[in-house]
Amino acid sequence: MVHVGAVDAPVTLADVKAIAAETWKSVGMGKGAPPKAIVDILGWDFALEVNEVAKQIAAESGVEVHFKVIPREVLDKKAVEQGDVKFFELASLAVDLKTEGLEATVKLKDFVIVPDYVPEDVQKAIKHWSQWIDYWAVDWDYKNDTFHNQWQSYRSRQNPDLELTTTHTYEAPGEYSVVVKVIDILGNDTTKLMKVHAGPQSNRSKRPV
Repeated sequence: MVHVGAVDAPVTLADVKAIAAETWKSVGMGKGAPPKAIVDILGWDFALEVNEVAKQIAAESGVEVHFKVIPREVLDKKAVEQGDVKFFELASLAVDLKTEGLEATVKLKDFVIVPDYVPEDVQKAIKHWSQWIDYWAVDWDYKNDTFHNQWQSYRSRQNPDLELTTTHTYEAPGEYSVVVKVIDILGNDTTKLMKVHAGPQSNRSKRPV
């Protein structure tokens, strides 16, 4: 099955739940039904928590979900006619977030993209997962609206290695939303939303929400 997301809204966790249910209903369980229910969800944009949380929820429902970004090239008639349109699957990002007092530290742990989209010579040149990343940025106080780039690390010819850890000190104690955004070498972005409590006795790791 294929589902195409709305033009003016991101694909959300609630959308995925409904799509998974509809996919399972359409596939059926009787004689002649396929052995697995699979749905490709195409979207212009995806909610921050979708890639990992939604996949797990859909899998628990017996549905295999693949998220694919609709490229801007679909609006270019010439690109469509020439077959230049490619739908890239969302990547997987692993991040650690720890706090000590008012200080929060973010560390990239792993990043995985589907290598089928990458030229073979580029694949052979990749020796470490961080080389899939072009640059990454952090919004330390995300307010559920626009992503604000408050810190970033990017590659350059002079310095090809990325910083994989960054630290921020909050001015006041409280609970904050932290968003990490990664731009890979294909130009696609992957985001992760996490909650953190800054303040006394907050020396603990926070898992993504």
